[in-house]
Amino acid sequence: MGIQRIESVTYAIDELDTCVRFFDDFGLLPLERTDEHAVFETRTGQTLRLDTEPGPPLPPPVEPGPTLRQVVWGVDTPPELERLVAAAGRDRTVREDAAGVFHTVDETGFGTGLTLAAPRPADVTPRPANTLGDVNRWNTGLTPITRVRPLRMCHVALNIPKAGRGEAVAFYVERLGFRPTDIVEPMGVFLQAPGDDDQHTMLLCHRPDKAGVNHVAYEVPGFDDVVEGGNHMIDQGWREARRLGRHTVGSNVFRFLHAPCGGRVEYAADMDRVDDSYETRVHESTPPHHIWALRTNRDQQDAPAS
Repeated sequence: MGIQRIESVTYAIDELDTCVRFFDDFGLLPLERTDEHAVFETRTGQTLRLDTEPGPPLPPPVEPGPTLRQVVWGVDTPPELERLVAAAGRDRTVREDAAGVFHTVDETGFGTGLTLAAPRPADVTPRPANTLGDVNRWNTGLTPITRVRPLRMCHVALNIPKAGRGEAVAFYVERLGFRPTDIVEPMGVFLQAPGDDDQHTMLLCHRPDKAGVNHVAYEVPGFDDVVEGGNHMIDQGWREARRLGRHTVGSNVFRFLHAPCGGRVEYAADMDRVDDSYETRVHESTPPHHIWALRTNRDQQDAPAS
C-alpha cells in the first residue's frame, strides 16, 4: 500500500530547555535527553526530535530561526519502501542511515525521510456521552482529564512558495503516492497518505508564498482533551494561536499553540475519515477556515441601554 503515517519529525532549535518544557507540558512522552538534543514520543510510537546542533543528513533550513527540518514517513512493507525510495531518488540523492531511514529532500527543500512504519497500539476509550435517546453514562459523573496525552501525529502542514507549487504537490502525489482530497486553489492542497483514512495527512499551503513550517497536528481522544489540553498549556504560560473551533475542511475540533521550535502545534479530535469513494473536491475560492469558533462577550462591559 505504501506510506501509512508520519513516523517522526525533527526540529532544529535554539533553546533546548524551553522546547523540552513545552512538549512535556503538551503531553508527549520523554524518551531521551542530552545537552544537545531531546526525543519525545506519542502514545503510538511516533517520535519528535529536537536538535540544537543538526547536521547531515538534514538539509539546510528553509527559513531562519527554529524550524521543522525533516518529516519521516512510515511505510508498511520492505518492498513498498524500496519502491518509494527508488521513486524519490530518480533525480536527487537519497542516503540511508544506520537506523534504516532513507533521507532526501522535497521540491521546497524540506527534509523528507522514508522508513518502515512501527506503529504501537494505544488503548483509546472515548468519554461516554449522553443525549436524548442515546445514553451512555449512568450513575456517574465525569472527572478532569488532568493531563492530556496525544495519541499520534495526524497531519503536518507546510508552507511553500507559490512559484513551483505544482511541482511541490506532484512530488508527493506522483512519487510518494499521496492523493489530493481537497484542492483549495487560492490556498493549498490537502493530501491523504495511501494507508491513512484521515481526510488529510498533509497540507501544502502556498497562501503565505514562502517556505516554512505551518503546524503539526496531534490527535487526542476527544473534544474534552482539546479543551483541557489547551487550558493546561495556557496555565503553564504558553500562548494560544487560535481560538477553539472546528475546521471546515476535515471537520476536526482544533486548538493551536505557538511552539518555541517553530510554527504551531495543534490538538485535534474528530477528523473526518474518508475512503477511496471520496472524490477530490476542487474549491475555486477558499472555504471558511472553521465551521465555528469560540466567541464570548463575557469580559466586555455591558453596553449602555439605547
